[in-house]
Amino acid sequence: MTVSLHIHGAAGTVTGSCFRLVTPHGELLVDCGMFQGPKSLRTLNYRPFPFEATGIGAVLLTHAHIDHTGLFPKLALAGFRGRAWTTAATHDLLRWLLPDAGAIQENDVERLNRRNARRAEAEVTAIYTKADAEASLDLLHSTAYDRWFKPIPGVRARLRNAGHILGSAFIELEVDADPAPIRLVFSGDLGPREKALQPDPTPPAPADIALIESTYGDTVRERLTEAERRAVLGRELADGLKAGGNIIVPVFAVERTQEILDDIAALKRAGELASVPVFLDSPLAGRTTEVFLRHRAALERSEDGHPFSAGDFRLTETIEQSKAIGRLHGGAVVLAGSGMCDAGRVKHHLKDHLWRHDSTILFVGYQAPGTLGALVRSGLKQVRIHGEEVRVKARIRTIDSYSGHADRDELVSWARPLLAGLATAILVHGESDSIAGLAEGLSAAGLPRERVAVPSLDQGFDLVQRDGRWTAVAMAAAVPRLPPEEAGARRDWHNDYAQILLDLRGALQMAPDDRSRRRLLQEMRRVIGAVNGGR
Repeated sequence: MTVSLHIHGAAGTVTGSCFRLVTPHGELLVDCGMFQGPKSLRTLNYRPFPFEATGIGAVLLTHAHIDHTGLFPKLALAGFRGRAWTTAATHDLLRWLLPDAGAIQENDVERLNRRNARRAEAEVTAIYTKADAEASLDLLHSTAYDRWFKPIPGVRARLRNAGHILGSAFIELEVDADPAPIRLVFSGDLGPREKALQPDPTPPAPADIALIESTYGDTVRERLTEAERRAVLGRELADGLKAGGNIIVPVFAVERTQEILDDIAALKRAGELASVPVFLDSPLAGRTTEVFLRHRAALERSEDGHPFSAGDFRLTETIEQSKAIGRLHGGAVVLAGSGMCDAGRVKHHLKDHLWRHDSTILFVGYQAPGTLGALVRSGLKQVRIHGEEVRVKARIRTIDSYSGHADRDELVSWARPLLAGLATAILVHGESDSIAGLAEGLSAAGLPRERVAVPSLDQGFDLVQRDGRWTAVAMAAAVPRLPPEEAGARRDWHNDYAQILLDLRGALQMAPDDRSRRRLLQEMRRVIGAVNGGR
């Protein structure tokens, strides 16, 4: 009997979650997510899948975030016709998130094609449209936590609470095999202990092979109580308002938005935050908040009344309403997506506020390498937004206590029930430093280093019996769709190109005279000519 596991995403990088299990009974996917970050990585979203979509019998989705689900409509377009299993809350969230992802792609492609037309370049096509995403929703099928079911013949599965966002799950699988079933765990994204709205992750049952996320595998955070976390937010908001400008908070539509709203509401009720207008400039976040209300019994706080309201919260639906916020020059808090600043209305707010010294940009979530959010947070003095150069003079602030991911100690604690019988831990969803940090933490907890595997993109593993246990043995390296050094890069040549344009403009402006500017341009032409062989 041959069983194999293939890592088609989240290898050496955080995003693009996609794992394929091949059995004699059929194939299934765990997650089908989009790559986010540098443009070189995002180009993988447009390329064909490295497997036949029609050969996939079922999909198991760990949670609603787009880096775990965003290519599911593409899978349906490519011929997948099986069931996609997930929790009821994730099912409800995806009814908003996937069509929104399709609409964003349509808008981005329309803008890009207008630019390409001016440059006489070829048109590009969206990965999928809003209508495509809506059609794929018919394939979703929900199931309860902790209930075993058979996604394909010969395979049992159950979804268990991951504590990451509403409806999030890690997945336990059992594959029929001789002399004993193969037990696998896919962690998905695991939440930290004492998260604002979600219960702590459920401990996993013993397994032979576990894929473990390592987003913050090299980080140990300061432990804050709920009151301490709110106090930190209150101080940052008070300082931002005191500076005189607006406060722009890039947020993810799911979970982060609701956490911030809940804490702002509590601060206002306690009189610890002035009665300032708070704009939720994201129709998607407004709709997902309604999903939270429908599933309020699953939240850590499910008291009577609306848990995300405290008066003066203003949801902006239309583009005109969003633009009107830009005419306010102080005293407002604006929550807008996307959380990594790579799409959505927050990019317009950044254009309006990054150059203002009295404005505040407050980051409350993970910023993937190469994204606009990561570039701003890193301290760059200029960035490019929608093809325009924008100076960064605003106050750039960060709060880490709202992270939806477990840190190293929490990951090791969650994995501890697995360690005694675990043959292979495959570390995914992390950059190289994070993966190394988690590997060290697992080793200190008793897992021998030789049982830890770090896959590359499209790496395959045969699941074989060794010393009386099922283990994962790496196959001969396949040709990856993207070299490892590019898949895990914090920046790519597109980032460097944008930075050189900004640096060139700055150097030309700082040059003492036109003669110096011409010399600088001539030197650049010389270098370009040398690269082009003197042509």
